Amino acid sequence: MQPFGVVNRFGWGARGDAPPQEVSRDWLAGQIQGPDAARFIGVGDTADGLIALRTQRKEKMKGDPLVKPILHAEIATQLDNLLLTEQPFRERLVWFWFNHFTISLRQGNTHGVIGAYMREAIRPHVTGCFADMLLAVMRHPAMLMYLDNAGSIGPDSPAGRKSHRGLNENLARECLELHTLSPAGGYSQADVTSFAAILTGWSIDMQADRPGFVFHARAHEPGRKTLMGQVFPEGEEGGVEALHFLGAHPATYRHIATQLVGHFISDTPAPRDVARIAAVLQESDGNLGAASLALVDLPDAGRPGGKFRAPMDYATAVMRALSMGGPPSGPEDSHAPAHILLGAFAGLGQPLWTAPLPNGWSDRAADWSAPADLLARTDWAWRIAAHVRSGDPLDVAHAALGPALRRQTVLAMRQAGSRQDALALLFSSPEFQRR
Repeated sequence: MQPFGVVNRFGWGARGDAPPQEVSRDWLAGQIQGPDAARFIGVGDTADGLIALRTQRKEKMKGDPLVKPILHAEIATQLDNLLLTEQPFRERLVWFWFNHFTISLRQGNTHGVIGAYMREAIRPHVTGCFADMLLAVMRHPAMLMYLDNAGSIGPDSPAGRKSHRGLNENLARECLELHTLSPAGGYSQADVTSFAAILTGWSIDMQADRPGFVFHARAHEPGRKTLMGQVFPEGEEGGVEALHFLGAHPATYRHIATQLVGHFISDTPAPRDVARIAAVLQESDGNLGAASLALVDLPDAGRPGGKFRAPMDYATAVMRALSMGGPPSGPEDSHAPAHILLGAFAGLGQPLWTAPLPNGWSDRAADWSAPADLLARTDWAWRIAAHVRSGDPLDVAHAALGPALRRQTVLAMRQAGSRQDALALLFSSPEFQRR
C-alpha cells in the first residue's frame, strides 16, 4: 500500500501543515469505524430551513432574505470541514453518497434544506446499512421537494378524487434507475407507476410548528400494490417495506458496487472488483462500512494516479496542499477559505450542490479533461498560488505527492521565475491532476 496513493485516492489530498501520517489500512478503517468527528457551526436543521421558506412565502418576500443566510452558513461550515477534516476517507464517502442521492440547487425550494439534508440523511449512514440511508433520503423533505413527490396524489385516493390530480413518477423513477436497481435490474414502466403509487402521501407538513416529513393518508392510493413481483400493503408501511426490498436487492448491490469502484478505483470498473464489493454488500446485509473498507483491499487501491480529479477534488486538494483553512469562514466573507473554494468549484465547472440532473456529477476523466478545462485549472492554480508568500514550493510538492512527484516537474519548478510560478507548475502537472 503506497501511502500517498492512498491519501489521494481515498481522501482529499494531504495538508501541507499536517504532521507526517502513518498511512495504513488501519488508518482508513479507524476513520469509518470510529465516530464522525465533523462539527458544523452556525447551522440548524431541516425544520429551520422549511420555516424560513414558509415565512418567505407567507409574507411574499423577494430575494430569499431568510433562506439565503441559511445556505451561506451551510456552505461556510461544510467547506471549512472539507479543507480541515482529519477523516478524509469518511468525508469522501459523505460527498460520494450525496452525489449518488443528488439534490440540486437548480430546484429552488432546496436552498434552505440542502445542507441539512446532507448532514441528516447522508452523513449518519455512510458506514451503516444502505437500506437505512435509502429510507432516510426518501423521507427527507429536500428529496421530496427536489423530485416533486410532495404533490404526488393517488388518483383513487380521497384527495385525488376531489382534486382530480394524480401521480408524479419522478421520485419513483429516479429511485429505481439511479438510487437502487439501475436499468440492469430489469424493472418495467409498470413497476415505476406502481412504485409511484406506493409513495403517494409521502409529503411535507409545512404548517407544523417544526415542519418535516408527513404521511398524508388521504392522498395515498388505496390497495395493495405489486413491485418487481413483490406485493406491498397500502399505507406508509408499504413504502417502508418497498424501500427495504429495493435497498437489499442483489441488483442494487451490483449497481452501488459499480458506482463505488468507479469512483474510487477506475473509470472502467473491473468486473472482478465489482463482484467483490457486491459480494461484501450481500454478505453483510448492505453494510456500507464493510463495502468501503473492502475497496481498500482491491488490487489497484494503493496505486497512485488511478482517477482523474474532478474540479471539486482538484480545487480541494490544491487548497489542502497549501494549508488553507483555519478559523471558521464567515458566511459573508468573500475572502474566507470556504468562499475561495466555492468560487473554484464554480469557476472550474462544478458549482457546489448544482448538478444539472438527478444522476449527479460525473467523475470520469473524459468529462473533465478537455483542453479548455485544463487551461482553466492552470489559470486558477496560478491565481491561488499568489496566496502563498513563504516556504519552499518543493516542500509542498513532496508533501502532496511523495514518490508520485515526477523528476520533470521538480526540474520545471526549480527553474521557475517565482514561488507563484513554481506552485502553478506543480498544480498543473499531470501527476497532480490525478488521485
